[in-house]
Amino acid sequence: MRIISARFRLYDLGADPHPHRNAIIVSARRQIGFAEVRTDEGLVGRSLAGRRSAAFEEPIAARLDGQDPLDAGRLWHRMFTGWRKPVVKGDAIAAIGAMDNALWDLRGQILGQPVYRLLGGFRSRVPVYAAGGYYADGKGVDELAKELAGFVAAGYRGVKMKVGGAPLEEDVARVRAAREAIGPGVRLMVDANNAWTMAEALAFGRAAQQYDITWLEEPVWPDDMRGSAELRSRLDIPVASGENEYTRWGARDLLESRAVDILQADPQTCGGLTEWVRIAALASAQHVPMAPHGDDYLGAHAVAAVDNGLTVESYAELRPWQHDFIEPFPLDGGELVLPDRPGLGLVVDEAALERAAVG
Repeated sequence: MRIISARFRLYDLGADPHPHRNAIIVSARRQIGFAEVRTDEGLVGRSLAGRRSAAFEEPIAARLDGQDPLDAGRLWHRMFTGWRKPVVKGDAIAAIGAMDNALWDLRGQILGQPVYRLLGGFRSRVPVYAAGGYYADGKGVDELAKELAGFVAAGYRGVKMKVGGAPLEEDVARVRAAREAIGPGVRLMVDANNAWTMAEALAFGRAAQQYDITWLEEPVWPDDMRGSAELRSRLDIPVASGENEYTRWGARDLLESRAVDILQADPQTCGGLTEWVRIAALASAQHVPMAPHGDDYLGAHAVAAVDNGLTVESYAELRPWQHDFIEPFPLDGGELVLPDRPGLGLVVDEAALERAAVG
């Protein structure tokens, strides 16, 4: 069996009628992207991809053409080398990661196994939390509290909200309202999206840690590893980060700097699932759990594969429109149940995507 094509596809579904923002970025469009790899025997592997990945389609496809799709390590190395300068950050790595994940979907189909089993098979159910709590026009503390309580009512036992996009006093009031809304038995994570200096993050953490925060996510700039390490030493809240790092080398630097309690490598952005399990092994050697950033379709396989998988992020209640096109994994008792289907188990309504796409 040989690879005969590899491509990226983006479906632009138009403006989001409910735009929202974190501390630094406004989300205002609905888009779904895929990486796809096809073989000469008619099998197609598919995974999610970012909107900028298509810029790298030609060189990545050329590195895969005619290759055996089962050669996981060799194909990752081919995509990573030979056509770009040896830097280890940026959109090119994310594109490689998306195609790597499509290759894992293909391998699962060839071998008749779900991807999480091929990558390690540690368990078949994974804890999951609902990501939301964004800022939006007309959305005050009461609306935030109602949103997060709705996640709990939907079956989640953990929720995450945004901070860093409002004055400190307002953000602390939002955290207090969130804790009161979800109750004492639900995990509450807060995400600053790299908005603060170390001193600002420390002031927030000291004011908010009384509300039983499970982790403080990306409190400082991604390259401020010393600041993150100092913050860890001065707060009782665990620090989580890593979604903006790439490859095992970036993760190594975070771990060696003692900058994180929880590592959040994104199984697409970091270079794909091939690279993610390497990162998980590095983290395991330092007793650091993994809580990947990104869609649960990938995160569930990643966390289920390794012994230090902590929890999975889900946007299901934030972007319910996505389930008009991609079937969700079942949620049961605050956990996602991994599908037994070969590969990544994605069930995509391509006809609905074609009808909904604009332009």
